[in-house]
Amino acid sequence: MSCYLGVDLHRNCFTVCTLKEDGQSELRKWSIHALGEFAQTVQATDAVAVEATGNTRYFCQSLKDRGCRLVVVNPQQFQVISRSVKKTDTHDAKTLAQFLARDLLPEVRQKDALLAEIASLLQTRDKLVKLRTTLKNKINNLLAGRGILIRRESLSSDKGLEQVLQASVIGLERVELEVLIGQIRHLNGSIQKLEAAIKKQGPKLPGYQNLKSIKGLGDIGSSTLLSTIGDINDFASEGKLAAYFGIVPRVTNSNATARSGRITKRGNKLGRTTLVQCALIARRYSPYLAHYYARIKAARGTGKAIIALARKFLGIIYRTLKNGWVFEDFPRFVIAPAEGVWWGLATTPPGFIAFVPELIWAAGARVARSRSVPAPGSALRSHPCLALSSAPATGEFTVACEEKEAVQLKVLDILNVPVGGRSPR
Repeated sequence: MSCYLGVDLHRNCFTVCTLKEDGQSELRKWSIHALGEFAQTVQATDAVAVEATGNTRYFCQSLKDRGCRLVVVNPQQFQVISRSVKKTDTHDAKTLAQFLARDLLPEVRQKDALLAEIASLLQTRDKLVKLRTTLKNKINNLLAGRGILIRRESLSSDKGLEQVLQASVIGLERVELEVLIGQIRHLNGSIQKLEAAIKKQGPKLPGYQNLKSIKGLGDIGSSTLLSTIGDINDFASEGKLAAYFGIVPRVTNSNATARSGRITKRGNKLGRTTLVQCALIARRYSPYLAHYYARIKAARGTGKAIIALARKFLGIIYRTLKNGWVFEDFPRFVIAPAEGVWWGLATTPPGFIAFVPELIWAAGARVARSRSVPAPGSALRSHPCLALSSAPATGEFTVACEEKEAVQLKVLDILNVPVGGRSPR
């Protein structure tokens, strides 16, 4: 007989409510050291629900070999417990079991061990970098109070820190300055150690080389985004991924009222911040992104343009991971050809759905204009509106056209064109 187990997990103990199919329930409190003993009582036909917390991964690993269904609950979306007027361990465990039996619990994804470890390293690095920035600002304020002005970049190197120590500061301020510089040096070493570990383990992540081929994404940026995204196949569309990053607007629709507000800012803050920073860097290399950013900025201001740019950049990341693209020349959106498949993008003006007015092809070093589809093996120069792949066995090409800036929709239209045929006008 299947049972539904609701677990209220703490650092040193956990309370379990076992709800049977006949409606009867049992409550029992366990020590965290007896987790192995508890695992032996769980059957493969059981379902276990536990809220996401600091030691949830450890709890789930202990039950992994039992073959039961594990549901990790998102506490932000499941607020029946947090907002309850009766907040006890037994009541919380019973609530989880009851909602689990009705399959009404919002789940969170459990990423694999490597992703979780790299994500933890990145979060620690982020905290240390912010602490270092705070200390640098303190030094700037201390010296400015003595009429000594320094360049902000001078605190980024050992030579610069040594020069700051030569400043004419005496008394207690001298002691404070020496302590601050000592802490910055120690943080520099710790951050470098973390970055070395991230750069060593990052290439093991699926999709790492794909993202590294995008100008604007380095070792830290690629690792941060991949550790945030996890398995790209968990997201049915780039809109779902954008919602996961929290860069979609809040929507309020009621009767005849329809409003869109600020972005939700849900999800991983570090991942969202990294996405925005990398998008701004990629804009320097990509004329397409630069033009898109300038157009939105002129119409709606800098703030909205930055978020729109990040959203557009995330769409490129999504398609890159989904299709396994590796860019040969990101500024011109040239995708490196893979065996049997040639991907590219067209230099057509924006606003088309199911037609390709003009294609620019490159065979080796020779570039030729053509309205016909070339033979298999040709490489295609690019723009992020069109993707083309070949199927030599069937003698067909598949062209994917995406509607762009002319309207605010994003419609993907698949068009099959025989080899040697002409693209529709």
